[in-house]
Amino acid sequence: MKLAGKIALVTGSSRGIGQAIALELARQGADVVVNYRQGAAGAAKTVADIESLGRRAVAVPANLGNPDDINRMFDALEQQWGGLDILVCNAATGMPGPLLTAPIKAWDLAMNVNARSVLLCAQRAFPLMKARGGGRIITLTSVLGVEQAAPEYGPIAVSKAAIHALTVYLAAEFGPHNIITNAIGPGIVETRVLDIFKAGPDARTRAHTVTPSGRITTPEDVAYLAAFLCSDEAHQINGQIIEIDGGYRRLFS
Repeated sequence: MKLAGKIALVTGSSRGIGQAIALELARQGADVVVNYRQGAAGAAKTVADIESLGRRAVAVPANLGNPDDINRMFDALEQQWGGLDILVCNAATGMPGPLLTAPIKAWDLAMNVNARSVLLCAQRAFPLMKARGGGRIITLTSVLGVEQAAPEYGPIAVSKAAIHALTVYLAAEFGPHNIITNAIGPGIVETRVLDIFKAGPDARTRAHTVTPSGRITTPEDVAYLAAFLCSDEAHQINGQIIEIDGGYRRLFS
């Protein structure tokens, strides 16, 4: 129970990696605000699962691409729970396809939901965390997508590169206030997001067969890392982009 007494907000936590992180933070003792955009049923299940662990949870709808929604989400959090210790910026979306034909909408969607929301959430989280003596911010990114050219990932990859820069600068500016910021870069993870991309099924098969650790990465793997980064033991890890993929990219990509 390393996170006992902590209050966490996990964006996009009605399913997949976000849901796994929300549940693991709860197992470690945190109360959790579950954010979602459309997955009300999934958010309700996440809340129920957290409550079954003996922790508090509430589902708060918000479109992270809408600044007003972000403000309403934080207003509700502050009014109901009075503070925040952990912010996990997991919500992400995008329109896969080649950059040559990418519409402006694809750029705006990825940049606003994936990257701008990190800045806006961090700005709102800062005074809440500072008032409680510090906090942790974790962003979700893609090292694989930024450092290599993945098929049809270009319109989304640019937002992930922005998250890399945001993570470093937030760490530098927030660190003196005991607010630690890091990014997690999962590789190929077993979620239904893979099915969005044409190359997704092949990537899943490849990850299952050639990952040196012997299996594909799971949402729970990412959640364990997130919970560790939120703990006191990880205090000196700050401003890092931490890849978790079982060795897939380094050895076989």
